[in-house]
Amino acid sequence: MKPFRHQQRPKKNTLVTGREAVKTALHSGQALDRIYLDTRANGPDINDIKKLASQMGVPVNYVPTAKLDSFHITGHEGCVAQIAKVQYQNLQDVISWVTENGEVPLLLILDGITDIRNIGGIARTAYCTGVHAIIIPDKGVGALNEDAILTSAGALEKIPVCRVNSLMKAVDELHLNGIRVFASEMTAETNINQADFTLPTAIVMGGEEKGIYPALMKICDEKIRIPMKGDFESLNVSVATGMILYEVMRQRG
Repeated sequence: MKPFRHQQRPKKNTLVTGREAVKTALHSGQALDRIYLDTRANGPDINDIKKLASQMGVPVNYVPTAKLDSFHITGHEGCVAQIAKVQYQNLQDVISWVTENGEVPLLLILDGITDIRNIGGIARTAYCTGVHAIIIPDKGVGALNEDAILTSAGALEKIPVCRVNSLMKAVDELHLNGIRVFASEMTAETNINQADFTLPTAIVMGGEEKGIYPALMKICDEKIRIPMKGDFESLNVSVATGMILYEVMRQRG
């Protein structure tokens, strides 16, 4: 049950219940945040749902029956979808739009951040500091639900969010577009005020417990850290993100 530790039960009016209803939602192009499938669910309908979900980039979470029953709904047939509160954007489309408008790209990558309060706070600061888009993985991140939007003061409805099935591939795409990728790491040698954020930039922020995935860290261009006087383990990820983004804004004038 660990993946759901930071997520509250979805509200009934945000759910699509039953196999046929979920298939219809997928066929119609309705924006879905994710699909929950009973681990024991099978059959042609389930196979169709998996295929459609893959084609549309909708994450599928395989859960025990008890998880679906905890939603307090009936007739789910082992299949429930959650309607997306955020309209996800294509990463390349966002980058192209930014460059065509003569702006220097600034993107934020969230790796494994599950606390929706942190996500909301990060989105609020990102919007205020001119971040062009937030990039999240399709799994291992807190749900961008009503609570996250409320915590962000509505910023999640204003700033583009790009959901990708691989942050590694997303970084490759950023590199192909000439965007330098910085990883926030408390043991890095480079302070944030020594890094050059005036160039096309993407910043990776790691999760509250495990930080940035090692393989992802390896393909980043440079590690940066926030200078601290006190002897403390680390800063809250939302606070740290704000400090880095305001340094970016300061450098860009």
